[in-house]
Amino acid sequence: MLLGPALGVSAILFSLGVAGVLLRRNVIIIFMCIELMLNAANLAFVAFAQQLGPEGQVIVFFVMAVAAAEAAVGLAIILAIFRHRQTVDLGDINLLRG
Repeated sequence: MLLGPALGVSAILFSLGVAGVLLRRNVIIIFMCIELMLNAANLAFVAFAQQLGPEGQVIVFFVMAVAAAEAAVGLAIILAIFRHRQTVDLGDINLLRG
């Protein structure tokens, strides 16, 4: 795998994730876009690991573990909010307002 094309794909995936987070109002879509950004970072780590050594792949395992924990906790929070408010639209969720 060449470094340039892999980093290009990683940048495109990360940009799509950022655009999704900034433009969408649905919490589940935003959550999926955050996961897309984490996977783009993993792709960049693997591309650099092939060029520089195996340390990047070790970092990928840690990022995957954090992403799995984030997915479990994030989905639990989304389900709790949905049970309480009956919506996952950010415009309707105002839990922090007084």
